[in-house]
Amino acid sequence: MNKNISLQGSHRPARPWTIYTIHHSHTDIGYTERQERIEQYHVDFIRQALGIADAAHRRERPEWESFRWTCETFWAVEKFLESATTEEKEAFQQAVIRGDIELSGTYLNMTELPDFDLLLRNHGKAQRYAETFGHRIDSAMTADINGYSWGYAESLLQNNIEHLFSCIHTHHGMYPLGRKQTPFWWESQNGGRLLVWNGEHYMFGNELGFCPDALGKYIIKDELQHNLMEPQERHNDIAALRINRYLWNLEQESYPYSFVPVMVSGLGTDNASPNADIAEWISAWNKQYGDQITIKMATLSEFFAALKLEDLSSLPVHRGDWPDWWTDGVASTAMHTQIYRDAQRTLRKVKRLDPGHVAASLAEIEEASQALTMYAEHTWGYHSSVYEPWHPQVQMLEVRKQAYAAEASKLAYRALDQALAARHGALLAPHRPLRYEVINTEPAAATLQVAIPLDGWEHVILKKTFELIDESTGQRLPYQLTHTGALVTQLSLEPDESRILYIHPHETPDAFSASGNMATARNTEPIACEGIADIWTQPLTPYPIVVGKSSLESDFFRIEWEMNKGITAWIDKTRSADLLDGKREHGAFTPVYEVTPAQDEHNPSEICSTRRRMGRNRKGTNVQRDAGRLTRATVLDNGPLFALVELVFDVMGLSYYALHIKMFANKSRVEVSVRFHKDSVWLPENVYVALPFSLGTEAELYAEKAGCHIRPWKDQIPGSCLDYTSVQEGIFWHLAKDREALTLSMTDTPLVQLGTLEHGPRQLHTMQPPDSRPSTYAWILTNYWETNFKATLGGFYEFRYAVERHRQLDSQQTAMTLHASTGQFTVHRIK
Repeated sequence: MNKNISLQGSHRPARPWTIYTIHHSHTDIGYTERQERIEQYHVDFIRQALGIADAAHRRERPEWESFRWTCETFWAVEKFLESATTEEKEAFQQAVIRGDIELSGTYLNMTELPDFDLLLRNHGKAQRYAETFGHRIDSAMTADINGYSWGYAESLLQNNIEHLFSCIHTHHGMYPLGRKQTPFWWESQNGGRLLVWNGEHYMFGNELGFCPDALGKYIIKDELQHNLMEPQERHNDIAALRINRYLWNLEQESYPYSFVPVMVSGLGTDNASPNADIAEWISAWNKQYGDQITIKMATLSEFFAALKLEDLSSLPVHRGDWPDWWTDGVASTAMHTQIYRDAQRTLRKVKRLDPGHVAASLAEIEEASQALTMYAEHTWGYHSSVYEPWHPQVQMLEVRKQAYAAEASKLAYRALDQALAARHGALLAPHRPLRYEVINTEPAAATLQVAIPLDGWEHVILKKTFELIDESTGQRLPYQLTHTGALVTQLSLEPDESRILYIHPHETPDAFSASGNMATARNTEPIACEGIADIWTQPLTPYPIVVGKSSLESDFFRIEWEMNKGITAWIDKTRSADLLDGKREHGAFTPVYEVTPAQDEHNPSEICSTRRRMGRNRKGTNVQRDAGRLTRATVLDNGPLFALVELVFDVMGLSYYALHIKMFANKSRVEVSVRFHKDSVWLPENVYVALPFSLGTEAELYAEKAGCHIRPWKDQIPGSCLDYTSVQEGIFWHLAKDREALTLSMTDTPLVQLGTLEHGPRQLHTMQPPDSRPSTYAWILTNYWETNFKATLGGFYEFRYAVERHRQLDSQQTAMTLHASTGQFTVHRIK
């Protein structure tokens, strides 16, 4: 490259331009430093920004007059306010009122884990603070996330936020609509409209040269990218060349506006401080080039105000989901994500049981909500988690991240304990009554089986004759004892309905009484002398479910399996139809394992570069895939309420994989527990569980998400991710004309793979053929990312699912029913 960079002969824009520069610090909690250190940084960043703004306001530093600072997340403001003096709080409010510092309506940059309750809570925090000093927030921004559930738009609108600025990061992701730097109206499911700017990367201004000493080379690939370590006096030449080229290119693309927004960071890193040098550099630029290209530091509100001066009547209006490409990190810590989801449901139960916060205070609910928020924040580990997984900083930040899920679980269950104690819950004491309350805390009716909790020393009760009584009616309830000794019954409850049950022992001789019947050698004894029961016998009293050598059958379903194949049929007997898709590649709940080899499996650099080359595929061109083979089937339980069968599979990458299939006797419901032991492997891996269900080609597939239910591949923003989506309670298939549905509860794992498992060019929404349908797999484990995912997936896991048929329900009712059946009833011992 020549020593003197010149604009001579380079591309220049033809018209005058204004560049709105939004200065902020991207918030990654744990990517670049310890979580508590990041908190300390961001609190100090606000103090630095406040110092710069005040010095400019008092004319002590007139060269900083144009300085603006946008607080990307309200979390940073919240932490600042916790430690700020009275004078600092007042100065901060005045800077916000003047417009020198701006509050974004975003609390943190999130994954899609939060439910709608948590979204509403988080999006309301900044607005509620602003109201305390007569201010209103109209804009929110996100950075480093590539999408949101459709309910995200509704949550912002319900919190009186009108604008969303999205800074797209296309590494392993992609912007929607086929282009960046473009606005659109995002219409919520309730009909409200959010004005969205589909923006550029959150440090693009650094690449254009707006910040001295922080010239980037991540997005822009030009002849300068290998020569950016030039003397400082050459910075302006590089900036001028890139800025002119960028604006010229926008003109060539028929970009319709004479202005464009660009985000800039004060240092060349995430979690960067404010930098007054940017204001000085912009001032110098404007003196030299301002007649043609004006750069103006701005807040989000100022930018959107300028945008709304344009005629926006022709802007496209998009309804639907915007799946986040980057939520997949949750499957790299699947056990903690499982704990998170359980804690989130538990907290919802507490709110339903104790709406007035009498038993568990609002402060305790907030503390649990905060722990949920911190786990669901988008940072999934230290930046070198895969390159050096043994590093103390990696280990430290991983444990602390996962601790948020554990803390949320502890706090949610503590609040539940308090709520149940207020309902006459019984703690440990001699002669406790054998009384239990069962409550439906979900907003829809459900019929579910519940295990009656007994302490270990109380199981002797179950060896005697007893009855399980519904106290309100005095009627005996059917029950079943499992092979593990648990007592199970089945109840149907309306929303918020509760029932009191009690165990009534009989004073009749039991199996171990003095009669000695069990000690008698019977001539018809089916168990041989070594005590192993391995001869199949027809039960003396036939049970409602028939268990054969390769099938399980109730009045509602017949499930069939074959050795080496797995589950081959799932018959809905009421329709004489197989609920498995005829075009399926794998049987129901078959494990599918993927690993991408590296040239040198012991070289950290190669381990990372193998992942980096994957792009949006989440696997390499040389991926190795293995589907599980059924090797053993065992009957564990059969009785009046259910039958339980274990199917064991052999599959690469897992030393053990078993399905526990529980078929209900008098309801069209099957619960499936997936239990496995994952090997520890450093290479990039994926584990899927096949869910190839269907109600036929006319049925619509729905995903139940935060605050909404959507049809994947249909209710989406054009150009958004087709490959997978993140759900709250599960998915369902619905036949509108017959008002029939098939629900699939996903209690523990949120990710549903929809696109092909094969490596290849990825399709975005509207690219797929009109008649194409998504496949459905639970994407339960992944470690493909090259930076901050947990490197190893090794360990023991159990994930739960349920398949259930419904009739006479519309899609909204089906979503509510799915919510109720996934949440399960609350059962506790009472006095």
